[in-house]
Amino acid sequence: MATGNNDEEPSYIDYETFLDPGFSPSSFANTLVLATNNPNDAPLDLSTPLSRVLFDIQEIDSHIDMLTTRSAIPLLSHTEEQNEASGRIVGELDTQIKALNDSYKQLEKEVIQKHAEAEEVRQVASRLWETLRLGRAVGRCLQLGRQLEVQHSELTPTASGSSSRKDGDHRALVRCTHTLLSLRELFASATVPGSEGFGLERVNAVRSLRSTIVQPTETSVRDTAERIIREFSTAGGSATFAQYEETKARTVSALTTLYLLSPTNPSKGERWEPRLMAQALRSYLNSATQSSIAGLSRGLAALPALDRALSEASARCQNVVALEAVLKGTKIPAHPLLKGTENERTGNMLQPLLANLETGSLASYFWRTLASSLADRVQEIVAKGGVSARTLKSNRDKVGEAVRECVIRGSQLPSAVAAGTKGKGRGGADGEKSGGWEREVAVMVGSVVGNLGR
Repeated sequence: MATGNNDEEPSYIDYETFLDPGFSPSSFANTLVLATNNPNDAPLDLSTPLSRVLFDIQEIDSHIDMLTTRSAIPLLSHTEEQNEASGRIVGELDTQIKALNDSYKQLEKEVIQKHAEAEEVRQVASRLWETLRLGRAVGRCLQLGRQLEVQHSELTPTASGSSSRKDGDHRALVRCTHTLLSLRELFASATVPGSEGFGLERVNAVRSLRSTIVQPTETSVRDTAERIIREFSTAGGSATFAQYEETKARTVSALTTLYLLSPTNPSKGERWEPRLMAQALRSYLNSATQSSIAGLSRGLAALPALDRALSEASARCQNVVALEAVLKGTKIPAHPLLKGTENERTGNMLQPLLANLETGSLASYFWRTLASSLADRVQEIVAKGGVSARTLKSNRDKVGEAVRECVIRGSQLPSAVAAGTKGKGRGGADGEKSGGWEREVAVMVGSVVGNLGR
């Protein structure tokens, strides 16, 4: 029989069974029923095991009552000691809590309230600074806008008394361009927090400046630069050195303008290219070739007009050669809006154009483009037959020689251009003397004579 916690009072209750962590009420009940019944009996007698359980509970209750009665004084003494200790702790805590509350009130008065006041001052100062920064940015925008107006007025042709400026000051193109780039940089930073121009798009004066002055002026500057390149000419090779230098200076200003104004946000993975400049130069070359093709087509169909058509084609090619000399002598300018490797380009403006056209020279590109189109035109004339075809065939050698002279003459630098580039590299004349244009001569002659048949 197991014993309880009191060694003087034995108990038949098996405390170890009930204190076992693996004790199962259902298993204990099953064992108790089987111990007081025969498994084959039907029905089972549950009164006996139930009485056993109730008796055990009564025994435990009596044991608890006995233990509490015997230990009442120690329990009460222990409880009294605990209460006294708790009272002392509470008293000490009240003192500490009161001191802590007093310290917090002092801290709140000296720090928190002052911090709140300081935070208000900080917010006011921050907003004043933002207003000042935005005001400076707006002021700079308006100043640049006024500067742009003055520079653009210098570009506009005027004629007033002795200070006549019939063609405008081409140098104002570059000045306008740099001002436009400064404004473009400011506008681009309008949505970047912390930048100089942050918030400019919310200012009505800036939006008005952009729509009424900046954008129209940029369009005008671009149009003027494109027109200068479109009108580039050496007057059929008869221009004087002074006239050529003036034309060259105007063209360099136009090229620089279009180079700098080209969009600076290429697609991801693409390298930046001066698109506006490349488009203007390609347009000039296409216009020269298409005009020459049209003139030569008419000249080949009506042979008496061929000499004039060849002369015009050679003059256009001389313009192309002169433009090539200008491009070769013009260094690539530094772009203020390009960063890193995009702004580390060196060399002249001719190199990227030749790479884009996949040719060794603009004169070669000009003649080869003409040849590729003239071959089809000559075949059309021959296919139609008639007087034009017979006249062209009968004058085969004369036409071939005229085309050859046209290519050689057109591939040479005009005298004024040659004088300006003397000693700076090989020109068209040097190339001709060394047989450098024989391929172009052969291609052009072949495109005409080679398609006349027998």
